[in-house]
Amino acid sequence: MSDNLPALARTDMIILDRDGVINHDSDLYIKSPDEWQPIEGSLEAIARLHQAGIKVVVATNQSGIARGLYDEATLILIHDKMNQLIAQAGGVLAGIFYCPHGPDDCCDCRKPLPGLVYQITEAFAVDVNNVPFIGDSVRDLVAAEAAGCQPVLVKSGKGERSIASGKVESHVPIFDNLASFVDYWLK
Repeated sequence: MSDNLPALARTDMIILDRDGVINHDSDLYIKSPDEWQPIEGSLEAIARLHQAGIKVVVATNQSGIARGLYDEATLILIHDKMNQLIAQAGGVLAGIFYCPHGPDDCCDCRKPLPGLVYQITEAFAVDVNNVPFIGDSVRDLVAAEAAGCQPVLVKSGKGERSIASGKVESHVPIFDNLASFVDYWLK
């Protein structure tokens, strides 16, 4: 965890990136349910948030669809597996929002643009000002700040690479993983 943790706003929603936060990431993409493997403690962390009355929502870039590596039917199967494992741990995701576009598609939903967060605000009719958005990449942090969320970085996934890039601003709290963030946030 960061030494200089700010007081994080207590909200009834938390937004999570998927790959690198909930499950192990791969530079070759997660292309099947078998390749989707949870990070230790992440499913239980989501369950703890859910049991505390917090809506947990996922916002994830899934450019593997645009790249032809998998299709939306496969993504649904991956998310079914994720939801089943979260349910077995005692949790529920309130929603999963994803961008199927590639980096050159000029959409507004691909992070670092905040379009996915705006979709969440519309779907839930909520103000996401200061809602924690936990990600492992600089683009997650940029999208969070652009939408008014509180950006939070985890070292899991690509988090260490993001820190090494020198592009993580000093005001962004950093945690080892989702479980350590939830430990801090719920106490």
